[in-house]
Amino acid sequence: METELTRKLNIQYPILQAPMAGGPTTADLVASVSNAGGLGSLGAGYLSPDQIRHAIKEIKQRTDRPFGINLFIPEPSMTHQDNIADMNNHLDTFRAALGIAPNPSIPKAAESFEEQVQVVLEEHVPVFSFTFGIPSREIILSMKQRGIVVIGTATTVHEAIDLETAGVDAIVAQGSEAGGHRGTFLTSTADARIGTMALVPQMVDHVTVPVIASGGIMDGRGLVASLALGASAVQMGTAFLASAESGAHAAHKQKILSSGEDSTEVTNAYSGKAARGILTDFMKDMRDYPGTVPAYPIQNALTRDIRQAAAKAGNPEYMSLWAGQGLRLATDQPTADIVKRSVEEAVLLIKNMGNLGCSEENGESM
Repeated sequence: METELTRKLNIQYPILQAPMAGGPTTADLVASVSNAGGLGSLGAGYLSPDQIRHAIKEIKQRTDRPFGINLFIPEPSMTHQDNIADMNNHLDTFRAALGIAPNPSIPKAAESFEEQVQVVLEEHVPVFSFTFGIPSREIILSMKQRGIVVIGTATTVHEAIDLETAGVDAIVAQGSEAGGHRGTFLTSTADARIGTMALVPQMVDHVTVPVIASGGIMDGRGLVASLALGASAVQMGTAFLASAESGAHAAHKQKILSSGEDSTEVTNAYSGKAARGILTDFMKDMRDYPGTVPAYPIQNALTRDIRQAAAKAGNPEYMSLWAGQGLRLATDQPTADIVKRSVEEAVLLIKNMGNLGCSEENGESM
């Protein structure tokens, strides 16, 4: 199972755990994946610099293997104040249903990206990954000067080419099947929903750095298919969401385990940015919103109290239940078992595929 990327990352297996921000990627989850031979990664986009530093220390206490920190590239928000006020008023309907105060003051929309990056540099994290764009050349250079492997996210070939030009060491090819936020940054999200099987080989043909397949990959079958398409590794998120080490809410885990491949939808209702999640009443109701949904991160800040209240009440219909399309393949097995099972399946598949061309018993071609 050794590839160019496993050698670059100094990991045993070409399996990366998706850096799911918002709570699922606990120190236990990250460390467990790394200890099992893959690469664990903390989704730190919503965390303050102090929270990131604390999490890094916790991960280092649990593993001496490589792991990654993922951040969101900041985007300018051009949302008009009237649109923000209209949305806040509209959300009062959901607040009333949850029994929380109406029309709250708008909290801080995002943490300081520069301060978050500084923590990653100071703590000498082995891997730095990012999504929603490309950081400055200065940041990428600073990372690489410290021996930190830099990984970007692309949803199209053009985005991948730009990432390689910027100096990244590897690229995540995020197919449309992937759960959570779309990493699109050069075109509209609707134009960048290319499936993993179509995206990976085209990206591999147009960049020279290793490509990591992401989207709908849940087990050894997805791993082998991705390697056959030219990927150097896979990134799996939904596969780990229901594990014991995952920090996902219990109601979220239950939905993961009871939903099917047609249960998800791409929405911007929760955060102002397109993201794939299990369909909820909130998403259905927001389809009919007559106004303009404020862009990320404003909308994400506006709905935060609703999502937090829903989580406290155990009500999944108002929570953001991010998930990919491979839902029926999800299990609640321990993280290490998921990694081990995926590798064992992949090795067996590769062995069996080697026997497809002929039958040793009769010497005839198949």
